[in-house]
Amino acid sequence: MATPLFESSIKSLQLLGRGKVRDIYAVDADKLLIVTSDRLSAFDVILPDPIPDKGRVLTAMANFWFSRLGHIVPNQLTGIDPESVVAADEREQVRGRALVVKRLKPLPIEAVVRGYVIGSGWKDYQDTGAICGIKLPAGLKQAAKLPSPIFTPASKADVGDHDENISFEQAQTRCAAALVNELAGTGKNGAQLASQARDAAIALYTEASNYAAGRGIIIADTKFEFGIDAAGTLHLIDEALTPDSSRFWPADSYREGISPPSYDKQYVRDYLETLTWNKKAPGPSLPAEVIARTAAKYREAYERLTGQTLA
Repeated sequence: MATPLFESSIKSLQLLGRGKVRDIYAVDADKLLIVTSDRLSAFDVILPDPIPDKGRVLTAMANFWFSRLGHIVPNQLTGIDPESVVAADEREQVRGRALVVKRLKPLPIEAVVRGYVIGSGWKDYQDTGAICGIKLPAGLKQAAKLPSPIFTPASKADVGDHDENISFEQAQTRCAAALVNELAGTGKNGAQLASQARDAAIALYTEASNYAAGRGIIIADTKFEFGIDAAGTLHLIDEALTPDSSRFWPADSYREGISPPSYDKQYVRDYLETLTWNKKAPGPSLPAEVIARTAAKYREAYERLTGQTLA
């Protein structure tokens, strides 16, 4: 197990920003270096303790899906070795946990696909009988499988803020407003890109969930992010189908009516719910057992899905 990396410190490249998990650096005008740290956020707060190997697991899993699903939509990968774009004494920071990607203009939405009624979707369904305005059959139980996957976009929030579910029409409006300059002269518009992102997201989820089912894992829902190049071509960016962006349930313990156990940071959330913490920064420290069990969950998800062992 590698030494945990809470925060990268690449001095040979310009730091552009830090998200909840990823640090982003400029390689040149066309490419970025994205370093996936071992940070973990819960309730939109970055916790002080890193989870060993989490960044390596996320990177390896995203690469697995980028390769497997590349025929559906182009992605951000360049194929450039991250170790080749940093100084020699910085290579350890990027080894196995970084990607050199194309610089793309992100769509201003989270492309969420749900196959099951859980999380904020379950709350929405209980209140309205719908999720993001999509009417669903009456009488569904918590964690029930939907008749078919649904696209339920969300707004993109800044670090520390919450994403908010929005309607597809609102997603189209946001894309139209945000991409008007980038799409000038391409013959495309933001509303069309939102529709394309919806169709791509559902196709990605459908193929991935069918594959995962054969490995004994249910993908209950997931979040994709998309961006466009100068020609307005849609690309899959950020990460794809990892425990940070998806709910993975072991199929052998799934049943309706409960929130099933999952291969993600739910173990941490459950621990935090036992504390008298206001869910605002700074976050509390985690016991060694919680850190170890969370790390094991991430590794198990990767190994079960890919059939590979993290080196």
